[in-house]
Amino acid sequence: MFDIKNHRIKSVLKSGGCVKAIYTRLYPALTTAITLCPSHRAHYHLCLGVGTLFNFSVFPLSKAPMDLCRRRKSLLLWWLFMAISSSQIMGFISLADAQASGSQTPGVFSALSGGKHAPEYCAMYGICAQRSDGKVLNCPSGSPSVKPDDLLSAKIQSLCPTITGNVCCNADQFDTLRGQVQQAIPFLVGCPACLRNFLNLFCELSCSPNQSLFINVTSVVKVNNSLTVDGIDFLVTDTYGEELYNSCKEVKFGTMNTRAMAFIGAGAQNYKEWFSFIGRQADLDEPGSPYEIRFRSNILESSGMEPMNVSVYSCGDTSLGCSCGDCPSSPTCAAPAPPTPHDKGSCSIKVGSLKVECIEISMTILYVVLVSTFLGWSLLNRKGERRNTSRMKPLLNNKDGNELHSVNKQEPALSIQMPEGTRLMKASQLSLVQGYISNFYRRYGFWVARNPTLVLCSSLAIPLLLCIGLVHFRVETRPAKLWVGPGSKAAEEKQFFDSHLAPFYRIEQLILATTPTSKHEKPPSIVTEDNIKLLFKIQKKVDELRANHSGSMVSLTDICMKPLDADCATQSVLQYFKMDPEKYDDYGGVDHAAYCFQHYSSAETCLSAFQAPVDPSTALGGFSGTNYSEASAFVITYPVNNEVDKTGNENGKAVAWEKAFIRLTKEELMPMVLSQNLTLSFSSESSIEEELKRESAADVVTILISYLVMFAYISVTLGDAPHLSTFYISSKVLLGLSGILVVMLSVLGSIGFFSAIGVKSTLIIMEVIPFLVLAVGVDNMCILVHAVKRQPFELPIEGRISNALVEVGPSITLASLCEVLAFAVGSLIPMPACRVFSMFAALAVLLDFLLQVTAFVALIIFDSLRAEDNRIDCFPCIKIPRPTNEIDKGNGHREPGLLTRYMRDIHAPTLGHWAVKISVVAVFVAFAFASIVLCTRIQPGLEQKVVLPRDSYLQDYFDDLAEYLRVGPPLYFVVKDYNYSVESKHTNQLCSINQCDPDSLLNEIARASQTPKSSYIAKPAASWLDDFLVWLSPEAFGCCRKFTNGSYCPPDDQPPCCTADEGSCGMSLICKDCTTCFRGSDLHNGRPSTSQFKEKLPWFLDALPSADCAKGGHGAYTTSVDLNGYESGIIQASSFRTYHTPVNKQSDYVNSLRAAREFSSKISDSLKIDIFPYSVFYIFFEQYLDIWKTALVNISIALGAVFIVCLVITCSFWSSAIILIVLAMILVDMMGVMAILDIQLNAISVVNLIMSIGIAVEFCVHIAHAFMVSNGDRGQRAKEALGTMGASVFSGITLTKLVGVIVLRFAKSEVFVVYYFQMYLALVIIGFLHGLVFLPVVLSICGPPSRPVFVEDRLEHPPVAELS
Repeated sequence: MFDIKNHRIKSVLKSGGCVKAIYTRLYPALTTAITLCPSHRAHYHLCLGVGTLFNFSVFPLSKAPMDLCRRRKSLLLWWLFMAISSSQIMGFISLADAQASGSQTPGVFSALSGGKHAPEYCAMYGICAQRSDGKVLNCPSGSPSVKPDDLLSAKIQSLCPTITGNVCCNADQFDTLRGQVQQAIPFLVGCPACLRNFLNLFCELSCSPNQSLFINVTSVVKVNNSLTVDGIDFLVTDTYGEELYNSCKEVKFGTMNTRAMAFIGAGAQNYKEWFSFIGRQADLDEPGSPYEIRFRSNILESSGMEPMNVSVYSCGDTSLGCSCGDCPSSPTCAAPAPPTPHDKGSCSIKVGSLKVECIEISMTILYVVLVSTFLGWSLLNRKGERRNTSRMKPLLNNKDGNELHSVNKQEPALSIQMPEGTRLMKASQLSLVQGYISNFYRRYGFWVARNPTLVLCSSLAIPLLLCIGLVHFRVETRPAKLWVGPGSKAAEEKQFFDSHLAPFYRIEQLILATTPTSKHEKPPSIVTEDNIKLLFKIQKKVDELRANHSGSMVSLTDICMKPLDADCATQSVLQYFKMDPEKYDDYGGVDHAAYCFQHYSSAETCLSAFQAPVDPSTALGGFSGTNYSEASAFVITYPVNNEVDKTGNENGKAVAWEKAFIRLTKEELMPMVLSQNLTLSFSSESSIEEELKRESAADVVTILISYLVMFAYISVTLGDAPHLSTFYISSKVLLGLSGILVVMLSVLGSIGFFSAIGVKSTLIIMEVIPFLVLAVGVDNMCILVHAVKRQPFELPIEGRISNALVEVGPSITLASLCEVLAFAVGSLIPMPACRVFSMFAALAVLLDFLLQVTAFVALIIFDSLRAEDNRIDCFPCIKIPRPTNEIDKGNGHREPGLLTRYMRDIHAPTLGHWAVKISVVAVFVAFAFASIVLCTRIQPGLEQKVVLPRDSYLQDYFDDLAEYLRVGPPLYFVVKDYNYSVESKHTNQLCSINQCDPDSLLNEIARASQTPKSSYIAKPAASWLDDFLVWLSPEAFGCCRKFTNGSYCPPDDQPPCCTADEGSCGMSLICKDCTTCFRGSDLHNGRPSTSQFKEKLPWFLDALPSADCAKGGHGAYTTSVDLNGYESGIIQASSFRTYHTPVNKQSDYVNSLRAAREFSSKISDSLKIDIFPYSVFYIFFEQYLDIWKTALVNISIALGAVFIVCLVITCSFWSSAIILIVLAMILVDMMGVMAILDIQLNAISVVNLIMSIGIAVEFCVHIAHAFMVSNGDRGQRAKEALGTMGASVFSGITLTKLVGVIVLRFAKSEVFVVYYFQMYLALVIIGFLHGLVFLPVVLSICGPPSRPVFVEDRLEHPPVAELS
C-alpha cells in the first residue's frame, strides 16, 4: 500500500499563510490538491474593472477551486485504490524470469489458483509491488478470508459496519485504508447516507470476506518478480449503481461552489459514467487506479459469481438524513416554489397568428371611443355655432376694426359717460395676480427706460459676484458619486462589505484574436507557435514597463496580486511554460500547451509560475465546449491589488501603471499584433473613467460650433426685416450677442454659487444646462424684442418699453416660475446626477429670468436709442445720416416680419378650419395613445459603448468581452450579526449539512440555483459554516486535531507533522499523539457549544487545506468572516459566495440584482436574520431598479408644480388643465420616440425628460396666456394668440434649437448623438407641433371663455410724465 505519508515534502512555501506542498514521488495532481491562495479572489472569479461601470463584466481570475476539484477527484481515486491494493496481503508463487518492468498475463488468476468464487474467499490479498510511479499493486489471491483479532475487528466495524467476521485485509492495510478514507470524508460527511454508501462500496471491495463472489481478477502483470493484479471485474447490479449515484449526485462541496460528484466522479451524469471514471486505469504519472476495474452487472451463472449484496441508503433516509441542499428529494424537504420570473410576460391576446398586447387593444378601444365622441360633439357644436353666428351678425358689424386685441391693463369699471377725447373698447379682464403683475411691469418699464445704466450695472453685479465661486469649481466624474446617493442601499452594502470583509481586485486585460479569412468562415485557431512566441514578446514588454508615481518607479510586480508573495497571478497560456520563454521548447512547445489544456489540473509541468493551475477557459476564448485547441483568442489578465481607504488616493500607484500600460499597448503592442494579422483589444481598471474625460474634451468643439450657430441665428432673427439700405442700422447682432452673454452669465452664476457651497458639477450639467437656459433665454429675448417692435413707433421709448412689458411680462413670469419650480422639485430625487442637475438648472433659469427683465431690457433700450440715433450695429460709435425715405412715421407701426405674417395670414387661418381641427386632434391623440403603448417597451440601462467616444479603444474591447467571456459575476450573501451561541437557532438556519433546517439560507440558495433563468443564481453557495462544522466533526478525523497540550495539531501531511526535507513523510513522532478536537459526545446534536465555536473558528480559518483534510479554511474563507468582536458570540459579518448566471445585457444586470434582493428579502423575513446580497456591479445598477419610479415621480411633481403656478397666476383651472394636458402629451410622445429609437431609460434620459418640461412650458404658456388676454370668440382669440406670440415662439425656440441640434449629429460620442441630438430634435419637433398646432386647435375648440370688460382708451397718447 502506497501511503502519501511515506513521501517527504519537497518544499513548503509560505506566503500570507498559504502553504504549497510538492510531493516528489506522488502524482502531480496532489500539488494543486493542497494548494490554496490567501484570498477568495485568488482562486475565484474576480471583477473585471469598470471605472464608471455603465456596464459590469466578470473574468475568472483563477480556477484553482475547479482545478483543486479535479485534482482531488483524481486524488480520491488514487488513494481509494491504493487502499484497495494495500489491503491484499498473501504469499504467491512468483513466475520465473520476471522482468522488473513486468509483462501482462491475461487470465492468469484462474490458471494459477483455480479462481474459486465462493463465500468466505478473497480475490485479492496483499501488496506485491509498486509501479515505477510509486503506485502499489495488489496480489491476486484465491485463499479463504482471515479472521481478524478483536482490535482489528473493532477498527473495521468503526469504519465498515457491514463487514463482520472474517475479512480480506489485515491490520496494517486497514490502517492505511482508514488514513486514506479520511480524505473523502470532508467531501461527503455533510450527507451521512451518501458517505455511508460510498464507504461501503470500498469497504466491501477492500475487506469483504465474500470478495471473490463479486470480484474476478481478469489480468495480472509481473512487477519486480511478483505477480500483481492488472484488471478486475466488479459485479454490481444496475439498481445498486443507480441508488448509489442518486444518494450522492446532489451532495454539495461548498468550498468550490459545486457538487461533490465533480470531485469523486468527474461530474458524472449517471452511475455508468461514475463507475467508468472510477475504473479507468491510470497511465504512469497520472492520477487514478493502477489497474483497470470493469463494473459489470451481468455474469454467467456457471461462474459461481453474484453481484455485491450490500444495502444502499437513500439520501432521504430518516436515520441518515441529509440536508435539503444535498438531497432535494428528501420527504422532509418541501418542494421549492419556483422564483418569480423577472421577464414577466405581459397580457396578450392572439388574433390568428398575430399576438396583440392587452394594452394595445385597450388604447385602441379607448381611442375609438374618444374620437367618436369628439366627432359627435364637433358636429353638434358646429351647428350651434352657426345659429349663434347668424344671431350675432348685427353686433359684429358694429365692431370697430381699429380695436386693439393685445394685452390691456386692468382698470376699475368705468361709467358710461366718458371724458371728451376717450372711447370705450372691450378687452379681456385679467386675473387678480395678472393684474398686479401687469401694473408692476407698467411702472417698472417706465423706470428702467429712464435708468437703463443703473439697471444694467446693478443686475449684472449679482451673477458676477456669484461667479467668484468658480474658483472652487470641481467636476464629479466618479460613477458611484454620480448615480448612487449617500443613502443608497447598494452604497451602504458596499461600504459594509468592503470594511468588514474585502474589496475586489483591479483588472488589466489584453485580448488577442485571429480574424476569419471571410465573413462566413470560422476564425482560425490562435494556438500556434508564432502566436505563443508573440505573446512572450508582449509579456516581456509588460514586465519591463515602469511608471512614475510621485518620483518612484512602479512596475507590475509592485502592484500585482501575488498568492505566494513571489510571482504575479497573471492569467495567461504562458503560465503553462512558467512565464519563461526558455521553457517553451524544453516543455514541448504547442504540443505541451495542448496537453495542458486537458491536464492543467493534474500535470505538474502545467502548473503556473505562481504555483496554481490556470484553467484554459480563463486564458482562451472563442472555443466550443472543451475544444480549447480551437480557441481563436488569447485572454491575458493581470489582477492588481485594490487598496481601499478613506484618503481617496489609495490606488495612485496602480492608476499610474495603468496609464502607462495603455500607452504601451497603443504605441508598441498594437503594431506588433497587427503585423501578425491579429486583433488586439485592451482595458485597465481606470480606462472607462479616463475615456469619459477624453470624451468630454473631444466634443467641446462640436458643442461650441452648435452654440455659435445658434448665436448667429439669434443675432439675425432679432433684427428687423432686412433692407440693404438700413441693414447695418436695423440689425441686432450686438444685442443678440449681449443677450447670449447674459444667458451664459446666468449659467456661470448658478455654477459659481453651488461651487462656492461645495457642490460639485457634473458633465451632464456642463452639456445640458447651457442648452436649456439658452432655449429659455432666447425665447424670452425674442418675445421681448418682438413685443417692443409691435408698439407704435411714435411712442417715446418709455411708453414702448412699458407697453411691451405689460404685454409679455406676465407670460414670461408665468413660464419662468413654472420652469424654476419644476426644476426645483427635481432636487428632491435621490439620484445625485439628477438632483444636482435640477438644482443647477433651477437657479440658472431663475437668474436668466431676472437678467432678462433687467439687464436685457436695459440692453434693448440702448439698442433702440442706437437705432434711433442712426448708429451702426456692432459699431455704435459710428453714426451715419438718416435716409429721407427710411421711415414713414405717420403710420405709427413697423412692418410685420415674415414669420409674423405667416402665422397671422397662413398658419392661424389654416388651423381655423373645422376639418383641420378634427384631423389635428385625431392625429395628436392617436400618437399620444401609441406612445403610451410604446412606453412599455423602453428598457432601463445605459450601454457602456454608448457613453464612450466612437473611436475609443474600449469599443472593440467590449465587443470582445461579449464574444469570448461567458462567466457570471460573483454573488455574496452577507449575513449580519450571526449569533453562533448554543441558545441561538442561527446556525441551523444558515447551514446546509445534515440536521440543518430544510429552509435554511444555504438550502434555499441551492434550490434557487436549480432555476437559474429566474433566480440568476448559477451554483450552490460556498459555505464557510458548513465546512467549519464538517472540519470540527470527529468523523473528519484528519481535520480538527489537537496536541496533548490542547494546541492545534495540523493534518499529518503538513508541518510539523511532516518535515520539509527530502525523504518520506511518514508517521511523525511529533503528531503521533494528536487526537480529534472533540468526541461525538462533546458536541450538542453535532453542533459545537458557544465556547467550542469561539475557540475553534480561528483554528479553522488558519487551517491549510491539504490531502488529509480538504476542509481547511485558510485561503478559501480568509475574508469570508469578520472576527472583530466575535468573542461576544456575535459575528458581525460573514459571507457565502456563489455566482450569477452570465449577464450580457443591461436588463440581465438589473434583473439579476432585483432577483437577488427579492430572494434575500424573502429569506430574511422567513429566518428573521439580516441578510443582503452583494456583487460589485450592484452599486451601479441599483438606479435602474426604480428608474421608472424616479422618472414618473419627478415628471409628476414637475407637472404638478407647473399646474399650481399656472392656476395661481391665471386663476383659471380651465386653462391650467389644458396646459397640463398638453405638457403631459409632449412628455408621453417623447417617451414614445425613445421607444422607437431604442433609447434606454437612465439618468441622462430622465434629465432630458425633466428638461423637456421646461422647454415645453415655453412652447405652451406664451400661446395660452396670449389666448387668455385676447377677446372675441375662441377661434378669433386663437388666431390672435398665434399672430402675436407664434412668431416669437417659433423663432425663439424652434428654429434656434433646430440649427443648434443639427450640429450635434456630428459629435464623436454616441451619447451625444443618441441622448442629445435625437432627444433634443424630437423635443423641438414635438414641442413645436403641440405648442403651435395642437394647443391653438384645442384652445379654439374648448379654451376658457374670455372675461370681457370695458376699459378707457385715450385717442391721443398723454405725455410720459402723465402716464408715470
